[in-house]
Amino acid sequence: MTKIHNLVREQCLLESSLYICNVNKMNQINIKINNDWDTILKDVFQEDYFKQLMEFVANERKLYNIYPSEKEVFNSLKLSSFSKTNVVIIGQDPYHRKGQAHGLSFSVPKGVKHPPSLRNIFKELAADVGIQTPQSGDLTKLAKQGVLLLNATLTVREKKADSHAKIGWGKFTNTIISEISNKKKDVIFLLWGRSAQEKAKLIDVNKHFVLKAPHPSPFSAYSGFFGSKHFTKTNNFLIKKNKKPIDWNLCSNTLTLF
Repeated sequence: MTKIHNLVREQCLLESSLYICNVNKMNQINIKINNDWDTILKDVFQEDYFKQLMEFVANERKLYNIYPSEKEVFNSLKLSSFSKTNVVIIGQDPYHRKGQAHGLSFSVPKGVKHPPSLRNIFKELAADVGIQTPQSGDLTKLAKQGVLLLNATLTVREKKADSHAKIGWGKFTNTIISEISNKKKDVIFLLWGRSAQEKAKLIDVNKHFVLKAPHPSPFSAYSGFFGSKHFTKTNNFLIKKNKKPIDWNLCSNTLTLF
């Protein structure tokens, strides 16, 4: 019991949605994205807040089911390198049901039922671009084309939406957005819903293209997400800037741009 009590006193506590942490300065940690994000974020990975964040999540995994899996937390960065990123779609926190989250905003692994927001994204894609709704909700194909599918919070406790929203992920993902804004140009940011649109202040609109719409949730999709035509607008902008447009078709090998 002594060891358990000591752990409780020393570990980070999540209480009333506030992040309270009293931990000693940790040793250097080793996060590997295995692309140019490693260089961009090298100093961030060694900041005290990030070390505390990693320790908190590690302790949470000992006590609860935490999604996505440890190896999938940074999937969005792994699949869309800094140099390749041309489009950013910002989500909130990962899906909190078993088997849904795999490190990409709005996406679910192959074989998993489409959540409501993803179904609405596919409806808008069909109306805007004219593609068939795919059987799989896995958006990896988009990520590999340079669409950064970034959640504002990268982990969540099972069946507890926003349970990790106040533990430090916001600072980390804000840094990612700021790095893209400051060091790249002509990136399209798709900000769906109030939470994502709060990130607009981090984006230099003189260098980048920002598209805003209500969240694709069933509660707000009919308030302007449907009919926003963000997918066509994104490709029009990419072509205007002499960049390769996104193939939004997830159903087959057939190329679908508009």
